[in-house]
Amino acid sequence: MKIKSIRAVELELPKSESNAKPRRDNWGVDAEVANPMSKFPAYKRHRSLWQPKWKAVFVQAIAEDGTYGIGQTSFGRPVAAIIDDHFGPMLEGESCFAIEKCWDMMFRMSKPYGSSGLASCAISGVDLALWDLVGKLQEKPVYELMGGPVKDRTFCYATGNDTDWFTEIGFEAVKLACPYGPADGLKGIDENERIIAKTREQVGDDVEIMLDCYMAFDVDYTIRLANRLKPYKLKWIEEFLIPEDIDGHRAVRDAVNWTSLASGEHLYSRFPYMRLIKDGSLDILQPDIMWVGGLSECIKIAHMADGAGLQVMLHGGGNIPYGQHFTAATSNSPWAEFFVGSPPGVPLAEAAPTGRAVPEDGWLVPNDAPGFGIEVIEKSIHPFGY
Repeated sequence: MKIKSIRAVELELPKSESNAKPRRDNWGVDAEVANPMSKFPAYKRHRSLWQPKWKAVFVQAIAEDGTYGIGQTSFGRPVAAIIDDHFGPMLEGESCFAIEKCWDMMFRMSKPYGSSGLASCAISGVDLALWDLVGKLQEKPVYELMGGPVKDRTFCYATGNDTDWFTEIGFEAVKLACPYGPADGLKGIDENERIIAKTREQVGDDVEIMLDCYMAFDVDYTIRLANRLKPYKLKWIEEFLIPEDIDGHRAVRDAVNWTSLASGEHLYSRFPYMRLIKDGSLDILQPDIMWVGGLSECIKIAHMADGAGLQVMLHGGGNIPYGQHFTAATSNSPWAEFFVGSPPGVPLAEAAPTGRAVPEDGWLVPNDAPGFGIEVIEKSIHPFGY
């Protein structure tokens, strides 16, 4: 079976109906989160002040018999153009089952303009669409194509700062978004400690706490804050440096040995992970399956990590079928992240697309329909609007 076409599309996923009344706005509506632009006062208050307004990109890979798979990535028009103008036409006529060949072609053909960043996101969307297509052609869920599930269900942790709500609905691990960074000086360190101390008091000793720093820190600040937070038994500190600072990650590792270090959501392809693994800089690798190169590349990263005794926990992997299937079939991926963007009081199932698996009491079982099990209404698929 050959590929007939691959194109970027817009897709409106069917939404579940919610009758629940929110108790309050979710934490992210007005929360300040430390970020790479915090050093510039005009853009410090909220990430929406500087992030682009690009929409999600879905990818439709269609076989000769009309069967199609759906992939997903981010960053709007630039990524859609790479798919429609370059990758899609070049992959027409290739075998639907030659996913590895298609990946290698995309990685190599993007060399003139760079295979990282936006091109890696485009590769990811196409790769995921092909895995979904092959699952449908073989009438198997993707986790079966990967060799089958290695666990009956997946433990999930909740990301966000509505900790009271997360523990109420059964999560036993929570990850906080760090509000303050180097731009806030010593007062910011004091305030970060206060928030972590309050959270530990709130959840007790039986709930794990992690801290997400979203590329906001430098080496010195990371070490100083880690020292301050040592009494609160954090499971890990995450994405504390900009991803390009490979040597800085090693410097933090040398100074901080009482908590795990995690990062990787803004790294592209397996190659920078190879360096971090070799350096021993991280304990937990966190690729984003919609950005790093898709499922194919996440599998390679997991195998490299497993050889080094490291774990892989995808960025946002519990929210999307792609990550749910990867985690279910990967032995060194024990947890899935579930980002909670809905307000407290609204059940997770009512905030998710129809048919989407969500955690129950902090545990998740992926959809067992063919492919990634994504429910699509035909009339909701449209060519990407530039």
